[in-house]
Amino acid sequence: MPYWKLYYHFVWGTKNRLPLIEATLEPELYRVIAAKAQDMGGLVHAIGGIEDHVHVAVSIPPKLALAKFIGDVKGNSSHYVNHVIKPEFEFYWQAEYGVLSFGERNLAAVVRYIHNQKQHHADGTLIAAMERMDDV
Repeated sequence: MPYWKLYYHFVWGTKNRLPLIEATLEPELYRVIAAKAQDMGGLVHAIGGIEDHVHVAVSIPPKLALAKFIGDVKGNSSHYVNHVIKPEFEFYWQAEYGVLSFGERNLAAVVRYIHNQKQHHADGTLIAAMERMDDV
């Protein structure tokens, strides 16, 4: 197996940025996201977000394309919400996502940023590049 240390920060939103990630849904949704990432060989460092989007810091092996990874994580998690957690619910992710790579020395700062999403949004202390999900 090759040696690798690759760090990525993903962010993606709910369809039409609707506030669908309720407090009761959040822990199970994050568990499902982490489980799928791990099933694909990823190492999840942090998951966090607010009602309309999610951030994930993850290390992904180089054999896995980033688009494939995020597509599978998003697809699996929305399917799980719609078929297991809340079958009467209509939960979908937007097509877009943002991804940034970062170095190991920034891991603690990225993890802290993700874990404190609710506070950053409340205080207006967002880092624009880490919140960006599309090319607009």
